[in-house]
Parts: sequence; C-alpha cells; structure tokens
Amino acid sequence: MITLALLLALQDAPNVVIIYADDLGWGDLGCYGHPTIRTPNLDRMAAEGQRWTDFYSAAPVCTPSRFALLTGRLPVRAGMSSSKRRVLFPDSKGGIPSGETTLAEALKGRGYATACVGKWHLGRPLEHLPTRQGFDRYFGIPYSNDMDRRPGVKGALTKEPKSEYWNAPLLRDEKELERSPDQTLLTKRYTEEAVAFIRASKAKPFFLYLAHNMPHVPLFASKDFAGRSARGLYGDVVEELDWSVGEVLKTLRDEGLDRKTLVVFSSDNGPWLIFDDHGGSAGLLRDGKGGTFEGGMRVPGIFWMPGKIAPRTVRDIGSTLDLFATVVKLAGGDPGETDGVDLSAALFEGAASPRESMLYYRDDTLFAVRKGRWKGHFRSQPAYGDPKAVEHETPLVYDLGVDPGEKWDVAAKRPDVVAELRALADAHLKTVKPAENQLER
Repeated sequence: MITLALLLALQDAPNVVIIYADDLGWGDLGCYGHPTIRTPNLDRMAAEGQRWTDFYSAAPVCTPSRFALLTGRLPVRAGMSSSKRRVLFPDSKGGIPSGETTLAEALKGRGYATACVGKWHLGRPLEHLPTRQGFDRYFGIPYSNDMDRRPGVKGALTKEPKSEYWNAPLLRDEKELERSPDQTLLTKRYTEEAVAFIRASKAKPFFLYLAHNMPHVPLFASKDFAGRSARGLYGDVVEELDWSVGEVLKTLRDEGLDRKTLVVFSSDNGPWLIFDDHGGSAGLLRDGKGGTFEGGMRVPGIFWMPGKIAPRTVRDIGSTLDLFATVVKLAGGDPGETDGVDLSAALFEGAASPRESMLYYRDDTLFAVRKGRWKGHFRSQPAYGDPKAVEHETPLVYDLGVDPGEKWDVAAKRPDVVAELRALADAHLKTVKPAENQLER
C-alpha cells in the first residue's frame, strides 16, 4: 500500500532510464575517441552530462554483469558466476535467486512503474523472468541473440548472418510472441517499446531498463542503417544504437520529462575481439570481453539529467555496481548492504566519487584488484584462447594513470603498492561465502 508520505515523496522522485549495450567496447563511441563510428546522440548526451573515463562493469561476460547492475552485488555472492558455464544458456534452470532484491523490485516498492525491454539473460524459467523480478512489463529476447542456433546451421557467426539461422524466442511479459524474430528490426522494435512505455508512464515515476542485444554477434542493422558507417556492419549497428538513444532522449524532452529523468548509458562488458571487424574496440585498453585486463571490464559510462547534472568529464572510479545504491537513494529508499556506493554527490554536486577500489572477477575467481591508480593482477589469462590462468607469486602491478594499456609491470619498484593490493584482496575474500551455483544448474 502506498502511504501519504510515499505519495509526497514520489512528487520529487526522479524517473530512471538505464540503457545497456551488449559487448560495446570502451573505444567504440565518438565521445570516447572512435575516429569513424558516428554517435552524435551519445556525444551530445556526454557533452550535456557526465562522461566517466574509469567506469566498470562488474564482470567481463553477460550474465554476471547484468546481475551486478540490477542488484548492486557481486555475482559470486549469489552463485551467478561460474568457470564451467560462464553465462546462462537456454537450457539453464538457474537464474536470480529468490532472496535477491533487484532494482526493479526496490523501485516498484516505492511506487514506480517498471519495464524491461531487450535482452534479459538472467534466467529463462518462468520464475526467473523479468516479470517475476519486479518488472511490470517485459518485451525482448531472454538471452543472447546467438543462442538457439538451428541444428545443422554452420558458420552462423559469419560476415553475412541471417535471422533464420537462430530460433530464439521473443517474449511479451511471460508469453512467447515469435520464434526467430527478424533481428534486423530488434533495435527499432526495442526503441519503439521503450518510447511507448515512457509516454504511457509519465504520470508517475518510472524505471526503464533498455538492454539492447546489439552489438553482440551476430550483427544486424535495419535497412535505414545498413551500409552507412565507414566502420562496416559493426559501425552500422552502433550508429543505430546511437539513433535509439536519441529517440529516448527526444521523447523525454518532448514530454517535458528530461529535467526529472536520470539517464545512464553503459555496456555489459568489453568488445568481443575474436570476431575481428564484427567485434568492437577497447581503444588503448588491453584485451576485451571475457578477461580482466582493462579492455574486458572498463566500459562507457554516461550520465544525463539536464539542469541537475552539470557537464563534466569524471576521471574517478565508478561501476555499474553503484547504480543500485545510487538510484534507490535518489528514490528515497534504503539500498541496504551492497557492493556498490552512492554516486549521488559525484553526479549532482561535483564531488569526488566515493569508490576508491575495484575488484576484477573472472567467473568465480578474483583475478585482480584496483585501488586508486594502481592495479594488481594476482592471476592473468587472455580473454579467449589459452584456457589456463597464470598465477603470479608477485602480482603484476600497473599504474593506470600512466599506463592504462597495462604494458609496464612496476611491482619490483613499488613493494608498498604490492602489499596494499594484497591486503585489499585478502580483506575482500574473507567476506565471500559459498552459494549455490545458478549457472551450473
């Protein structure tokens, strides 16, 4: 039941829109330095708001990173990461455990309308779908667009993929609308659904989680964008995502909601480099999706709320882990104990970010930690390829202020930093308790 006090609080509660790309690299947008992909809407969003240079996903692959965004908790705490099955698959029986509180559930309890549009990838069984996790509405594919490949189809991830190679379901709430939807239309259909939700929900606070399937391979762009980018099909796809962001922001302006809506844009992990020109770019960062070097987990982070967020570039550390605590507090709620921090003062007052460190998990194992400008790798492994991790008796240490590409190990010169990073890792690991693994069910 909504109380009078909550009704009064809702008058000032901000709307929240989180737009999440899939496998988009740190270096794939114009505002992050890409020389040929045109992203005028995201560039404008960054110029009018905040662009964070050191913003991180909590994991280098899809399922755990999405769990972290929606709960503010490290996936290892809930069995939402695994080295055996790195993500959930169509036949997986697991998903978000019932004891976890999602951002949608927290905001729904504050009187918000909630919708999830796009890729879910947090459980296909009925009890794990978005509508059972706090979302009033859901429209999208429940996992990655490369899953449910039809039997006998070879080379499905080639330069010229066809929608009919895959048999993924498109859901409306809990019902299957289509099988093998036309993937060239996914970005447009998700955008139309998002715009319709905003217009239908403007009378009260709303939370929209718009999670695009693109630019995860296989790549598909609509006829309006196919062949437009100098970067080829990957660029076409990213430019269509940029168009989608522009449509959402335009709708907010047209409806007079822009000054009371926090919009966040990010990506679930770094680029899938093994697909060459069908994968993205991490810019000057090392490696990509799947690994714990910077290119695997440092992602775009753009925050926009005209009149409330002053334009600036933020060089402090932030993470999608922090969105839960930040948004719940903005809505007047109590986020409880999470692995995130409240970024409100950094967003709205120009203060420094309260996040001083970052943990880099590959699946269920801690590989590296960052504190301030220093990063230490206790284990290292290429994102894809070599199946074995290398254990480092003395961690590899990089000064990310000087060396964001992680080229020069300075551990021998800074034993004090080595000790500090070891202490950070040891203290964290003492807080991690075993949990039933959801990805291996």
